[in-house]
Amino acid sequence: MSPSKVRVNLTRVFVFILILTLGIILYQNRGKTLSASLTFSRSAIKSRTFTIDFTNDTFLMDGKPFKFVSGEFHYFRTPRPRWRDILRKIRAAGLNAVSTYVEWSSHEATPGGYNFGGDNDVEHFMTLAAKEGLYVLLRPGPFICGERDFGGLPPWLFKMKEDIRLRQNDPTYQHYIVKWYQELFTRLQKFMYGNGGPIIMVQIENEFGMHDQCDPQHAMWLRDLIKSYIYDTAVLYSIDPPHRRFQKCVIDGVYPSVDFGPFQNVTRGFKAQRLVAPHGPLLNAEFYTGWLTHWGERTMQFVPPEEVIKSLVQMLDMGANVNIYMFFGGTNFGFKNGANFDKKKGYLPTITSYDYDSPLDESGDPTDKYFAIQDVMKGYVTLPNIPVARSTMKKVFDTVFLTPTVSVFDAQLKPSPVMANSPLTFEQLGQNYGFVLYETVVTETPYCETCRLEVDNIKDRAQVFINEEFAGSIYRANSTDLVFNVTVNQTLSLFVENMGRINHDKIYDQKGILPMVLLDNEELLGWKMYKFPLDDVSSIELLQPTGNEKYPMFFTGVLINSKPMDTYLDMRNWTKGVVFVNGNNLGRYWSDMGPQYSLFLPSEFLKVGTNRITIFELERAPPNYAVKFSPQSLNKILYDDEE
Repeated sequence: MSPSKVRVNLTRVFVFILILTLGIILYQNRGKTLSASLTFSRSAIKSRTFTIDFTNDTFLMDGKPFKFVSGEFHYFRTPRPRWRDILRKIRAAGLNAVSTYVEWSSHEATPGGYNFGGDNDVEHFMTLAAKEGLYVLLRPGPFICGERDFGGLPPWLFKMKEDIRLRQNDPTYQHYIVKWYQELFTRLQKFMYGNGGPIIMVQIENEFGMHDQCDPQHAMWLRDLIKSYIYDTAVLYSIDPPHRRFQKCVIDGVYPSVDFGPFQNVTRGFKAQRLVAPHGPLLNAEFYTGWLTHWGERTMQFVPPEEVIKSLVQMLDMGANVNIYMFFGGTNFGFKNGANFDKKKGYLPTITSYDYDSPLDESGDPTDKYFAIQDVMKGYVTLPNIPVARSTMKKVFDTVFLTPTVSVFDAQLKPSPVMANSPLTFEQLGQNYGFVLYETVVTETPYCETCRLEVDNIKDRAQVFINEEFAGSIYRANSTDLVFNVTVNQTLSLFVENMGRINHDKIYDQKGILPMVLLDNEELLGWKMYKFPLDDVSSIELLQPTGNEKYPMFFTGVLINSKPMDTYLDMRNWTKGVVFVNGNNLGRYWSDMGPQYSLFLPSEFLKVGTNRITIFELERAPPNYAVKFSPQSLNKILYDDEE
């Protein structure tokens, strides 16, 4: 072998040994390299911390004292395209955080049928909040109250176990919470402050101490479940009214806050917090700017701006953290309004509007209260340079004349019935919202000339018909019986409306007829039940008018539009029902009851050209079947007129 060939071979051997040696070194140090990478990642996360300094009674952000003034805004109460504008207005007022519930029933309308798109895109909401310079107070329930149907719980829980114990240590209830939180927090983990996101606080349950059977063990179970997802990347907190009796379910590891409004004593409110949190930041986690309104109340609720400002200034001067509830209320679109129960007044369903007399009104326009808060905030912080217009343009469209189309008694509209010997509840029928038509034939002549129909547990309101002729109404709030004439072989029909499940305390509020109907003290059997959930009215809009004008009745019409703009539907000449525009459920009206007389129609529900309007009127339409429009809410106008 020549010397040159020997040198080449030695070079190849040397290179091979070098590569082999480097490979061995890298292999032996692979764990150290990965460890160093993880250490770097952890230290990057560890540099972002949100904690509590109990010595100095303050929150700490990245080790520095921090205070927030937040505005409550529920993303599910307005169309997604409006989120950014509202968040921007919250920031423009000088606030540095936004608080929102997450409504389980909106995201999981059917078991396992998760929806995080469109108006349910909570991830997009978090992204927008961060872009607008707002931190987030996350309120994931699972019970949220919020004047929402069933307090935000999905009604199908009633079908999962006959005697399910809600908001307690019930294995079935907790099983479905585990599945729900797996979906939710897997999506929201990345938005926790410690992970680089805007969420600084996460609430456990909601006003749990007000629950008659609040169970600290269940609260601890929820704490540990949420902690398994967020670790120490955000602060856990609870909210209860400032009364000792409501603070019985405060637990370790969850910072207790209070909620109270402008007519309550601020010093006394925080004194109640100090009973359960002797040290730590003062926090009014729901400072009320207004209040909710029920059907049948004299006027919309109103809280003077000067009262709100007076309490807000007092809290800020004390160094307190404040979440303003509501800052923007919005609308209970669809059938998602809840109800309350009063020992004296009984069942009190909430109206469609959730204006709440907020700083931003139902359409998102700033009010005098907004600018008063903004003026206060500039004395404590530097306001961002974000212009805010006094109002957005509203449109008064031409009057639309509708056509009577089809009655619920028409065969072409009636779905196939569910048959049972005794009436079934909405939940047993697998229907969450809307209406159910219950029918039976009177097979024996009652021993009475004028018979008394009794439905002691009607949920919530029923129109009663004999052979499709209206005989009267029964309503759980005032009367559950009715007197009328009936003979053998006549058909008795009860058209039952779910007007909203109770959203606080007495939440075991299943809908429909529970459990029987009595006629002259005899139980009626052999029922047919027709379901009208009205979650899709597109097929109704295509039906030809039948000429059979019997209520409840659908009316259809067309609005021709050249430019989508916000407006209000004037419902004063209609009686009681629901309005749909291009399939979007604007919510209920009940003009005979008040105090809501108009429905907000956001521009996002309209399109250029033909827009379909469908009104489902239960009792009485105006003679010309006309629907008019208004440039502003009639609810507040009528209130101002009375004043």
